[in-house]
Amino acid sequence: MQFRVSPKTIAECSAEEWQARIDLAAAHRLAVMHGFHEGIFNHLTLVVPGRSDRYYQIPFGMHWSEVTASSFMEVGIDDGEVKSGAGDVERSCYCIHAPIHKAAPQARAVFHTHMPYASALTRLEDPRIKEIGQTEVGLSGAIAYDDEYTGPALDPAEGARLARVIADKTVLFMANHGITTVGKSVAEAYDRLYYVERAAQMQIYAMWTGQPLKTLPRPVVEKTRRDFSGQSSYNPPPAQRHFDALKRILDRKEPDYAT
Repeated sequence: MQFRVSPKTIAECSAEEWQARIDLAAAHRLAVMHGFHEGIFNHLTLVVPGRSDRYYQIPFGMHWSEVTASSFMEVGIDDGEVKSGAGDVERSCYCIHAPIHKAAPQARAVFHTHMPYASALTRLEDPRIKEIGQTEVGLSGAIAYDDEYTGPALDPAEGARLARVIADKTVLFMANHGITTVGKSVAEAYDRLYYVERAAQMQIYAMWTGQPLKTLPRPVVEKTRRDFSGQSSYNPPPAQRHFDALKRILDRKEPDYAT
């Protein structure tokens, strides 16, 4: 199957649009590197810079290891139609992502995966991230939990429901399903994806021992959250520094992602 690229994608992007495409392509490649992907499914999307009516999505059938900056279609948030580029719009991507992009101001980037450790937790009666370590505490206040799996998301009404569940949070645990993270940038959404999976991995490892989990005292939890929030004074912020470091790895190993 050949994936065609429109002339606009190659020659008519603004510098901001092209950088957004590079970052989103990097996120797809990194998700393969980190084991977050699942075949040709799951979705990483980003609202087109300077627009509120369309977002970037890869053509259905493209593997994430193939994604480059020039791969993306621009898809209408209101109608799901391809506005630029060529390819098929995977239905569940549109039905989950477009309503969240539309409803949540913190959701310029929406990343949905079935990454193994976090998705394993969503299969449990109690999927909550426990406050048993520093990484877990740093995330726990940002997580919303959807306790109702309704089947494949093939109607935008399901995405609207998920948008209501996530509200002002930046991570969504989707019952019996997977994870969604949102961010004002690709860097924010990917950083959250990375650390959610790390927190879930550590919790599952701790559970495997069969020993009781050692929950941190509430004063320590609150202090740790305050300490984490103080990192917002860094410029660029830690999430951007992390993502930039990951892109430097791609620059050495898979530089074609930026083409």
